[in-house]
Amino acid sequence: MATIKLEIVSPDKVVYAADIEMLIVRATDGELGVLPHHAPLVTGLVPHAMRIKIDGEEKLVAVGGGFMEVQPEKISVLASVAELPEDIDEERASQSMARAKKRIEDYKAGVEDINIIRAEASLKRAAARLTALGKHIE
Repeated sequence: MATIKLEIVSPDKVVYAADIEMLIVRATDGELGVLPHHAPLVTGLVPHAMRIKIDGEEKLVAVGGGFMEVQPEKISVLASVAELPEDIDEERASQSMARAKKRIEDYKAGVEDINIIRAEASLKRAAARLTALGKHIE
């Protein structure tokens, strides 16, 4: 089966690099699947759990947003944050999600004057981490 090189880079390290069969990402304008020999493209990424198809299996990688460049033979992901499931602290991600949900509820109820954009971004990052761990997010 044909493969394409994938490299996921965060500000401090190369998080993942391998020859893969397919990458499924959530871009700023919707979900996108990338196969070998894909047309060149550059797009923004929103926080989510990327799905990597390799050797007939699926691997998840949490990203906190960033950019992706696709060339026919290589995919480069430049992520603000990228984490493999084995590097994610489930308890910390769950606590972060609960905090973000509470802040959003307080904002909607007029209880607290917060930056709603930051709270929603925090919620999306926590959801991406938990999804990468295989947890069902409500």
